[in-house]
Amino acid sequence: MRRALVVLLGVCLLSLMSAQVYSATVNLVIATGGTAGTYYPLGGAMAQIFNDKVKGVNVTAQSTGASAENLRLIERREADLALVQNDTADYAYNGTEVFKGQKLQGFRVIAALYPETLQIVVSGDSNIKSVPDLKGKRVSVGAPGSGTEVCARQLLAFYGITYKDISPHFLSFAESADQFKDKHIDAFFVLAGTPTAALQDVAAMHKIRLLNIPDDVYGKLKAKYPFFTHITIPAGTYMHQADPVKSVAVQAILIARSDLDEDLVYNLTKALFENLGDLAAAHAKGKEVRLANALNGVSTPLHPGAERYYREKGILK
Repeated sequence: MRRALVVLLGVCLLSLMSAQVYSATVNLVIATGGTAGTYYPLGGAMAQIFNDKVKGVNVTAQSTGASAENLRLIERREADLALVQNDTADYAYNGTEVFKGQKLQGFRVIAALYPETLQIVVSGDSNIKSVPDLKGKRVSVGAPGSGTEVCARQLLAFYGITYKDISPHFLSFAESADQFKDKHIDAFFVLAGTPTAALQDVAAMHKIRLLNIPDDVYGKLKAKYPFFTHITIPAGTYMHQADPVKSVAVQAILIARSDLDEDLVYNLTKALFENLGDLAAAHAKGKEVRLANALNGVSTPLHPGAERYYREKGILK
């Protein structure tokens, strides 16, 4: 009887230990973007690295409406990590633009990842040759409140164009591509890493052209919005694109809830930058992620866990 009791107690102890190990797993959600954009597959690749390389975490990538929505998800603690644009993060932290009057400061930056390029798409045989030609046209400016929509509005304003001067459509990348292919819109804006899957899909079926943003317009944008950078979309990025195209870019950044454990974020940061080969193998944009560029365009506070890693690596003094 006594022996049976000892065995029973042993079984109970093992069960309790197993339950404790199981409960020690930290479940995290990484908010990404639409399935036709870059954030969703890249976020999935990051989640896989974190799951494989960081002990005791289970990270799940979630499709969302991208930057602005992701910042709100973080603030409501409905997501733990997120991919966002540095400009949108700046607006949220300082309570400007789409976040006017409602500062969202419940996030901290882990890393800058790669440049996101503004791409203005029209048909190859369209009479739309420059941004001013968008007046009177049916134009998708991006999902409501998205980084694409804010950037489109800012650029149009420099040309004296408001939404009253166009027929605005507020569509995701995938929706824009479908509407463009069906000739329901004349042009659409995309702010994403190049090449963008939605544009590749369109270019495979229709001849497209990307509009240039001249140097003088870039200079004005940069003076007002310092997070913008100049970028050239190389010829051949998309099918039938014979010439390079000048444009502007912001940075895609990885953020975390500000209250996430410092050691946890340190380990996530370390796993990310010590497994860049895996990220590059999983997604083309992973090839652009560099430790040396981890602070590019970062205008809001770093997470202490990420900051500790950068100090160890000499990126921060």
